[in-house]
Amino acid sequence: MTEEEICVGVIGGGRIGKLHVENIVKNFSNVKIKYLADIKTDHLEEWAKEMGIIKLTTDTSEIFEDAEVNAVLIFSSTDTHIKFIKQAAKAGKDIFCEKPIGSDIENIKEGLEIVEQNGVKLMIGFNRRFDHNFRRVRKAVDDGIVGDPHIIKITSRDPAPPPLDYVKVSGGLFFDMTIHDWDMARYLANSEVKEVYATGQVLISDEIKGIDIDTAVAILKYKDGSMCTIDNSRKAVYGYDQRIEVFGSKGATMAENDTPNNVVIYTDEATKRDKMHHFFLERYTQSYIDEMKEFLKCIEEDIEPPVTGKDGLKAVQIAMAAQKSLEENEPVELSEFE
Repeated sequence: MTEEEICVGVIGGGRIGKLHVENIVKNFSNVKIKYLADIKTDHLEEWAKEMGIIKLTTDTSEIFEDAEVNAVLIFSSTDTHIKFIKQAAKAGKDIFCEKPIGSDIENIKEGLEIVEQNGVKLMIGFNRRFDHNFRRVRKAVDDGIVGDPHIIKITSRDPAPPPLDYVKVSGGLFFDMTIHDWDMARYLANSEVKEVYATGQVLISDEIKGIDIDTAVAILKYKDGSMCTIDNSRKAVYGYDQRIEVFGSKGATMAENDTPNNVVIYTDEATKRDKMHHFFLERYTQSYIDEMKEFLKCIEEDIEPPVTGKDGLKAVQIAMAAQKSLEENEPVELSEFE
């Protein structure tokens, strides 16, 4: 390994794993992907060869035991995240892990203790923090342009519901979808969440009744008295709807939906512009590259990641409070899950 080269092992060759690998290959010439581990590897052979991955394996221990590997990138199913975080930390590897960090709070806390004890870096993949629009909104808050935040509004709606098989194992809307919004609610605020009230219904797909909801609204109260509203839907027929707003004592700042271009066409019949991006792969393309760039920078410069395991834990705690609020139809204090 040269002085500049970073050697990584990747766990998980699904859609998000492939996205990250392809981004690394295209954008970071100083990164060597030595391993890709997955439950099955036959279907990955041709693609892995194209990506220059040195070895496919079904045995993740090969990654943890290889002294050449500097970092482990975890893109496997949520129920495996903490297990692999613990193993990587004990092996002295820095870690990038997709969200959510897990679903068991005590297990997450145990994992974070192991990370701290072994002095490794852990960054959680909340890529929306790296979106150019959302970062600009956060900067306006940091610079005091809007004054003290009073109301934060987040809209996050998918273009179509996921398959039923996915819904059955995803942990539910508050974990597989709103998890980004719980984090964004913290990212945009100057205070931590104190209380959650969430309500939801099945308004789109009757087949998920009794399993999950597909439409939800949540109200968060922060410790400083400010508030946040989040609305989610599994099906926005017009595209991938992603908007945020921070209203404060001196003004407001907001980010509207991205579109492929900003061209507007005027005719005697209508004013038209292109539809918004179809889904997250198109909408957040650059943010995935930028978050990985930041993680690699943390390794190279030996600095703390901007999105830590604590951030991952906080988002899960809010999700659990929201789920309890949904079930009991009343506000829930976050302290119950801390």
